[in-house]
Amino acid sequence: VITVVWTHNLAIGVLVGVLLSGIFFAAKIAQLFRVTSHLSKDGRERTYVVEGQLFYGSVEDFMDAFDFREALDRVVIDVSLAHIWDISSVQALDMAVLKFRRDGAEVSIVGMNQATETIVDRLAIHDKPGAMDKLMAH
Repeated sequence: VITVVWTHNLAIGVLVGVLLSGIFFAAKIAQLFRVTSHLSKDGRERTYVVEGQLFYGSVEDFMDAFDFREALDRVVIDVSLAHIWDISSVQALDMAVLKFRRDGAEVSIVGMNQATETIVDRLAIHDKPGAMDKLMAH
């Protein structure tokens, strides 16, 4: 309403309203994201369970959830309760997988839904030859 009164233009008011709604929605959805983990009894495998919507607004929380300094033989990233939406989230997944692999851990991603699997297959590099070289280039 303030925009319409200030500009005397309903179209600009609608545009500002849509943009603000998008920003508020992204902020709200990002808060509905979490990653929990548990360590196996022998201390050699950690499973990370990702829950919620992984997109540009939650990528930082996603990366902060991993302990890349922990010496592990195997890491499982379970995304059965999550959905990956965009290239920034695929890049974050790549980065996590490749960092663990660089330190010698075997990494597997389990539980992808069809839409997530499609975007990961199309955009991810962690499962492509030379992926570690691409990570080191950045």
